[in-house]
Amino acid sequence: MIDALISGKLYGAPKQGEDKTGNPYTTAKVKVAAGNGDMLLCGVIVFDSVAQATLLALEDGDSVAMSGTLTPKVYQAKDGEYRPGLDMVAHVVLTAYQVSHKRQTIEGAAGG
Repeated sequence: MIDALISGKLYGAPKQGEDKTGNPYTTAKVKVAAGNGDMLLCGVIVFDSVAQATLLALEDGDSVAMSGTLTPKVYQAKDGEYRPGLDMVAHVVLTAYQVSHKRQTIEGAAGG
């Protein structure tokens, strides 16, 4: 596993579920840009309640950044081709709104 920060656009709506012991989790897919210009699909699962609430407030196509443990993988697409992909257990979910709000807070504290 790799400790990583990813950013991209939500692909579809996040979905909430419960594990065998009744603890909630949220899953989502995020399209992220690879260094070569290709797009990778990252499957995400979130257990933290604050991060889940943030993710569940988003819709298909919304920009998002996440921090957590990342695992590279290979999957077989519907067309039969093998493609690279990613799986992440996200600990933090950050939206564009939160980034601008934090910047305003920092600028206000700095007197700017």
